[in-house]
Amino acid sequence: MFDVPLDAWYVWIGLAIVSSTAFGVATALPSAAPPDAEGAARTVDGVAASEHEAVGKHPLSNAETVRVGTDSISVRGAGGTEHASFGYGPVVPVLQDTELRSLLLGELPHRIFESPEQFDGAIRHAQLADQRWQGADRLIVRRVQWEGTDAVLVG
Repeated sequence: MFDVPLDAWYVWIGLAIVSSTAFGVATALPSAAPPDAEGAARTVDGVAASEHEAVGKHPLSNAETVRVGTDSISVRGAGGTEHASFGYGPVVPVLQDTELRSLLLGELPHRIFESPEQFDGAIRHAQLADQRWQGADRLIVRRVQWEGTDAVLVG
């Protein structure tokens, strides 16, 4: 007596609307987990908190690109974009096409720079430069000390 007849047109239209809405919601959900910016920031803080020269590496799983600033990191991937701030800083963001990149990868400062002043100038220049998104599969952090200049390189 209170049944809805299944041959009524409004039942089929309502069912089509509900089905298309459910399909739209399901396809709008990200297919991958967001990248881990907090873990990367903890790695940077661990090296920055050290009193001595130190190196840290953090895999950037689910991340396609990374942008490092002097006080934060952003990672972007299929699952979205995540941001995290550093507890220690400021750090020195290292771009791939700079002389600081060799230092980040393990070269000694006196083999790259002619003087501690030139090293200090490169650090200040890197901290003031506009940061850009770079492709990366891991984050490398290195604390370097050379004749009064102390820096935490991140790239």
